[in-house]
Amino acid sequence: MKGYTKPLLIIFLVLLADQVLKTWIKTNMYIGQEFKIIGNWFIIHFTENNGMAFGLEFGGEFGKLALSLFRIFAVAGIGYGLHYLIQKKYHRGLILNVALIFAGALGNIIDSVFYGKIYGYADFFHGRVVDMFYFPIMEGHFPTWFPIWAGEEFVFFRPVFNIADAAISVGVIIILIFQKVYFKEELQEEIGPNNEIVEE
Repeated sequence: MKGYTKPLLIIFLVLLADQVLKTWIKTNMYIGQEFKIIGNWFIIHFTENNGMAFGLEFGGEFGKLALSLFRIFAVAGIGYGLHYLIQKKYHRGLILNVALIFAGALGNIIDSVFYGKIYGYADFFHGRVVDMFYFPIMEGHFPTWFPIWAGEEFVFFRPVFNIADAAISVGVIIILIFQKVYFKEELQEEIGPNNEIVEE
């Protein structure tokens, strides 16, 4: 189990926080209900989506089933990748961020696969993902000279999301920021000590 403790702890804590909050929202609020945490720019807003992260949709009943199955295969692949990274002793930061991504993906899979049956509105694999964090930091209208959306209302940040979405986003962003650090040793092994490409 050496090397697995911290990744498993991260996965457990993210899943616990994600599912506890979603369950509380689902059982104590109605769709569309909201309350303000900090002024008008940090709001708990209960909504559900049939699709991907941040409320993106993938249409129809078949689309919903396909998305749920895709999520399961994707999270299985991420789980295998996490196991591989731990076994090969990759950079600890990379491993922990992949654990974040895995936990987030698994958190939303639980909604998609089980929530419909648990709450009695759909069959297995047709559940809706519970979202609640809303940050409308800036609201206004596009200027009349702005292309396509001239004069239309805009809200930044419009998507409503959950802890699982946040875990995925944070994991991906940190990996992108620190990719040179995370993959430095592997690049050095491929290039070799004399800056020559090492062929396997």
